[in-house]
Amino acid sequence: MNSLTVLDSSVLDNLASAVIVFDEDLRVCYLNQMAEMTLAVSARHVIGALPGAWIVCHGEAVVDLIEAAAVGAPITKRGVVLKVERTEITVDCTVTPVMDDDGDKITIVELQPIDRHLRISREERLLTQQALTRDVVRGLAHEIKNPLGGLRGAAQLLESELDSDDLKEYTRIIIQEADRLQELVNRMLGPSRPPAYAPLNIHHVLERVRALVMAETGDGIVINRDYDPSIPELAGDKDQLIQAVLNVVRNAARALGDEGTVILRTRIQRQMTIGSGRYRLAVQIDIVDNGPGIPPEIADTLFLPMVTGGTGGMGLGLAIAQSLINQHGGLVECSSRPAETTFTILLPLGNEAANALRQEGESHD
Repeated sequence: MNSLTVLDSSVLDNLASAVIVFDEDLRVCYLNQMAEMTLAVSARHVIGALPGAWIVCHGEAVVDLIEAAAVGAPITKRGVVLKVERTEITVDCTVTPVMDDDGDKITIVELQPIDRHLRISREERLLTQQALTRDVVRGLAHEIKNPLGGLRGAAQLLESELDSDDLKEYTRIIIQEADRLQELVNRMLGPSRPPAYAPLNIHHVLERVRALVMAETGDGIVINRDYDPSIPELAGDKDQLIQAVLNVVRNAARALGDEGTVILRTRIQRQMTIGSGRYRLAVQIDIVDNGPGIPPEIADTLFLPMVTGGTGGMGLGLAIAQSLINQHGGLVECSSRPAETTFTILLPLGNEAANALRQEGESHD
């Protein structure tokens, strides 16, 4: 603490950003309380240590910045990813070399966590994307349905005028294909009715989905559970939530091919912001698979209709899942890397969520 006064440390301990101070030899001489929390370390364990001896396990980029700034000008790098325990956090990192009151050179590292800002931005982008997609699909559906109806009607009239069964076979093909296109358009539009909200246990939904997918897949696909039994009931439409979760779990199972593992995990989140709403409690459902991961070229458009990374579907499942979860005040997010793809479903819990959803449902009646 010889490089910092008691007043300095008192001020730094009340900052919302993580601050680490290194002495002239680049050994740690101070961490404020936020730095201990952010990096999950104790100050007494790292005081006197070189950065490479402990912070390298969090992020080599920070070590490079410290060493570069110590001999030059201040450096700022945005979006640095640090490994902390079993998770990762994203920070803006600023490294500043200064002189203390005794004329000794010290290096100050400031880490500003930005995960919450990134998450809010990502959620807003997903919700905006979903709303724009819905408007475009509705417009296309209107333009497609009208000529399809005319085409089908004309084929039926033509069939009634024909005597040859061979020629009627052609009109039947036209009618069948028009019906198939009609069904495809309806599926792109998503759910045709608002949710029928009622109290439900989210684990009953997950168990139903697990049973369905296990019946569809071979013995090579293992579906493990990691449930939090303390999660209370939420207000939702059981059938629609089963369909939404089923679409996501089927997508995970399809990505695995003949063998692999899917984990269904539930947790409670407190003071959670979902889109534009803030909730005291929310349930987080993670669907994790150890497949090859999502191709980077479709990562940003994953929830759009007709976007698929494989050959086993038409790319409507995730778009429909997002639409159904959105109607419940929630959101579906995704993060992916090889051997670990996680789809996260967030749903609000509690009385304020139930009341908001009930009022929304009544407005549709």
